[in-house]
Amino acid sequence: MPQPYNHSDYTACLPPHWQARASAKPQATWWPWRDMTLHIARAPNPEAPVRMLILHGGGGHSGALWPAAALAADIGYDVLAPDLPGYGQTRVPDPAAVRYPDWVDCVADLLRAETATDPRPLIVVGASMGGLLGYSAIARAGAPSVTHLVATCLLNPADPVTWPALSRWGGATSLRLLRPLMRRLGPRLRRLRVPLRWLVPMTRIANHPRLSRLCSTDARGGGGRVALGFLSSFLFSQPEVAPEAFHAVPVTLIHPGDDHWTPAGMSLPFFDRIAAEKAYVVLEGAGHFPVEEPGVTQMHDTLQQLYHRYA
Repeated sequence: MPQPYNHSDYTACLPPHWQARASAKPQATWWPWRDMTLHIARAPNPEAPVRMLILHGGGGHSGALWPAAALAADIGYDVLAPDLPGYGQTRVPDPAAVRYPDWVDCVADLLRAETATDPRPLIVVGASMGGLLGYSAIARAGAPSVTHLVATCLLNPADPVTWPALSRWGGATSLRLLRPLMRRLGPRLRRLRVPLRWLVPMTRIANHPRLSRLCSTDARGGGGRVALGFLSSFLFSQPEVAPEAFHAVPVTLIHPGDDHWTPAGMSLPFFDRIAAEKAYVVLEGAGHFPVEEPGVTQMHDTLQQLYHRYA
């Protein structure tokens, strides 16, 4: 049976040198949103000149991404990482009713709430499908203190080039056949929650064998269940604005160079069309969940450069 893991299980997958640097412990905080109570893990630093909000994707949660959060805290950021509805420790009275647009609404509202009382520059980091989630939420929120988007990928489900990553069975061909059926799901089937690993190739989430097992069996993340209605709403979602019209913040794509799940060719068609200032960094030797060198060092260096840019 899937079991919940905590942040230390994931931090232990970093190279030893970076484990020693990723020493910050998450502080649990809670934020009421709609009928839910969002769990937000924080590494608070009131003296930090720059803040960072880290977003997980499908199958993730704040504890799973804590290695990145702890390394950002080591740089000097004030860090927060929410558990999006349906994942982690966030309390949701009706998990079967959660849809992808709820995620965009939630993150946009969180950005507004966090920047309403704190004018410090806020950098948003989106991992996996959290990249395009952050993109849409920033475009929707219009929060002036949000200053930069960093994404490990920009997976646009409206583009068939991404479909091989979205189905465990037959890749793009199966998704092409299933999309008409997913669009016609009735109310009961939309509420049906099935193990995520039945539907998507979770084993490709990491090249590190132990990390791959953690992500695939974590009851708070990839070992949990997801409503078919959530998957359907994601498959048919569109970015908040077309990339040619996105001017909200600069974008840095830090794409793992050895990503077996969502190779760079799935993100670059969208990234290349973004009108805002942008930069592309390859995390060499790193898998979809980047814990390998020299990719971790390159990720750390990129976040450190942005810290100094906005400090």
